[in-house]
Amino acid sequence: MVSILIVEDDITFSLMLTTWLGKKGFSVSSSSTVADAKRKLEGETVDLVLSDLRLPDSDGIDLLRWLKKAFPSVPLIMMTSYAEIQTAVQAMKLGAADYIAKPLNPEDLLGKIRELIAVEEAPVSPMPATSTSDLYIEGQSQAARLLYEHVRLVAPTDMSVLVTGASGTGKEYIARRIHEQSSRSKAPFIAVDCGAIPKELAASEFFGHMKGSFTGAIDNKTGAFVAAQGGTIFLDEIGNLTYEVQVQLLRALQERKVKPIGSNQEIAINVRLISATNENLRQAIDKGDFREDLYHRINEFTIRIPDLRERKEDLPLFANHFLDLANTELQKNIIGFDAETMRLFQSYSWPGNLRQMKNVIRYATLLATGRYITRKELPEELTEMEPARANIQLRNEDYEREMIQKALRECDNNKTRAARLLGIDRKTLYNKLRIYQLE
Repeated sequence: MVSILIVEDDITFSLMLTTWLGKKGFSVSSSSTVADAKRKLEGETVDLVLSDLRLPDSDGIDLLRWLKKAFPSVPLIMMTSYAEIQTAVQAMKLGAADYIAKPLNPEDLLGKIRELIAVEEAPVSPMPATSTSDLYIEGQSQAARLLYEHVRLVAPTDMSVLVTGASGTGKEYIARRIHEQSSRSKAPFIAVDCGAIPKELAASEFFGHMKGSFTGAIDNKTGAFVAAQGGTIFLDEIGNLTYEVQVQLLRALQERKVKPIGSNQEIAINVRLISATNENLRQAIDKGDFREDLYHRINEFTIRIPDLRERKEDLPLFANHFLDLANTELQKNIIGFDAETMRLFQSYSWPGNLRQMKNVIRYATLLATGRYITRKELPEELTEMEPARANIQLRNEDYEREMIQKALRECDNNKTRAARLLGIDRKTLYNKLRIYQLE
């Protein structure tokens, strides 16, 4: 595989170019300084260098002079703005293989690369089966590194894990990562959305039932705990379970046995429990809505997922990753985002977190007609939002109630607009309205 080194200090542009060239069948690495580029050239096999002219610690001309002495057979293509074409011509005289003006025409760049290294277009490989690792990326921020270090530490154990975080941060993804890195990875992973189960059916969903055991039980049903035998059961939004169901769940976890409704036989279970919530369960315990003994049973180890706004340095990584997914799904070939769009992404609060970003980029990819996603393709929730207003934080119960009521008044009781104003997603707002009896 042909190896290309990109030397570019614009991280967003570099990532976009790395992703696009990678999809064309090249092995791509990147550096943001001349010093780092030299280290990589000395330690790796590189077939071609694609360098910006202006770099933080030096410039592309200096890198070119060094390259012609150290590795004379490695070609370099200089990237330059239209205003610097004269300098690019000078680079050609000093031994640059070619130059290309920014903003790049991707097909022109690809043509120049193929001319220089005589590479055929890489065949398109069939898409492999996806795992959770294909759907999200870890990120490089300090918050992301801490999060995944906790995942790596707890995964090999059999501890019950409580994953906390706002809606859309990827709690089920984290649960799956824990499962995939555990000794139970070959056994089932069964996810149950506790917020979507009617209380009268919760016992059946968890433990199963026998045919005829109640009206509507027309067949035997295997419950989630038995279906997850030997593996992991993930209870999402566990705070939504009724008190009665919490008692049943606690008993099953303590005794490691379940009894399907209508059966006299208990079934021994061997599962690992991972739960998730976007609510404050300690507050729910104080109010009498959640059992403290169940809380301690499900919470042998806590993993908190930071909001997207807490990891701004990861935004370009996620944006380009979701663009790749959208391009594949929609059969498009958008190569990146213009500068205004990335600035808007950085200033926006992302109340819906990763789920919202994925949907926004999918929407914009569908509408985009050029090579880059621009502001005009973004949904109104981004382009009409005042960044300062989007950063309202919910803190305690009295403050939450007051801020929700104020937002509803300002938005003429439009709940979607009120949620945006508060910086939370609509599902969280509806939960708060129910908790505070504001509907």
